[in-house]
Amino acid sequence: MAFDTAGTTTTGQGAAGISQRRRRSSNSRAMNIGLPIVVFFVLVGLFYVAAFYYDKVKQLPFLVPYPHLILKAAFDEPAFQTQLLQALGNTLLVAVVGLVIAVVIGMLWAVIMAQAKWLESALFPYAVVLLCIPILALVPLIGSLFGYEFKSRVIVTVLFCLFPMIASTLFGLQSIDKGQRELFQLQGAGRFTLLMKLRFPAALPSIFVGLRNAAGLAVIGAVVADQFFQRGNGGLGVLISVENQRLNGAEMYAAIFTASILGVLVFVLFNILRRLAIGKWYDQN
Repeated sequence: MAFDTAGTTTTGQGAAGISQRRRRSSNSRAMNIGLPIVVFFVLVGLFYVAAFYYDKVKQLPFLVPYPHLILKAAFDEPAFQTQLLQALGNTLLVAVVGLVIAVVIGMLWAVIMAQAKWLESALFPYAVVLLCIPILALVPLIGSLFGYEFKSRVIVTVLFCLFPMIASTLFGLQSIDKGQRELFQLQGAGRFTLLMKLRFPAALPSIFVGLRNAAGLAVIGAVVADQFFQRGNGGLGVLISVENQRLNGAEMYAAIFTASILGVLVFVLFNILRRLAIGKWYDQN
């Protein structure tokens, strides 16, 4: 009877523990969903307060338009919708092309530096220069050298998102376990085998972090480049500048929020790809 009583007690405690964990998980999910919604409505309320101030007090309603006017411009004005979609497509094209080029160059750069310490010492300072370089100060030079259309937009985008790929990939390639590396070397593995079967798999988490950050910066770079290179097929940056000059506050904010949403979506997309590619085994480790 004592054994049965102890077993029953243990089973009851286990069931209670499982129930408590489920309640905690449910509460955590509710907070993760509910808190952002609450903050969103608070921000919208503050936006209305600011819009009311600039409308009634400053008499400058175009500087901060009411949120419902922004939504109306984005979803209820066919002419502006056409311009917005075209600009979005052009910005997305520049961002994708620039990101692909930055990923290829950044990973090759990191792989070369990971081969030997003297290569890292020789090349990494120039990667830091890319981070510290005043890109906006180079924009006029880039325009003079490569024109003021698609090519220059892509170059500026590459400059924006190149360093995160270099730094993240290099960190991942150098973060392999020393014992595993020595084991590969004892088995006679060459540099290429070591790179493909040990370094790259170990570097994947860091590479995806670099991809995620570089993707967000690619959108920023494409929009900034549009602000300066306004020839050819204009993107969201051109649309923002045009609507600002026309004092169309609602349309301008609609283009700004579209650019922001694009950056968030690209960021989330690469985060999902990371989870699909390495999420299970990396999270367990």
